[in-house]
Amino acid sequence: QVQLVESGGGLVQPGGSLQLSCAASGSIFRISVMGWYRQAPGKQRELVASILNYGSTNYRDSVKGRFTISRDNAKNTVYLQMNSLKPEDTAVYYCHAGTGLGFDYWGQGTQVTVSS
Repeated sequence: QVQLVESGGGLVQPGGSLQLSCAASGSIFRISVMGWYRQAPGKQRELVASILNYGSTNYRDSVKGRFTISRDNAKNTVYLQMNSLKPEDTAVYYCHAGTGLGFDYWGQGTQVTVSS
């Protein structure tokens, strides 16, 4: 089992920044990829960014150049730095961890609201 605990959401004005953190515990040696998804009201959950164990990253087009995903293996933590936030970034953000055997683990979600 893998447990994921997120932090860092909140309310921010357009153009502002937030950093999300996700701390993993448990059977972390099984994790091959970590990432962030988001779900806005009435919409499907979508991938925002992901990072593989060896550091390769992937971003959805709408956040490229604004968001940065990183991980600190010593702290078993993955971060999502979000800059130049837009109202359309408003959503519940979920941390995700995937294993090589196809198991998926999710955090509880943290609300990000971009509004003036």
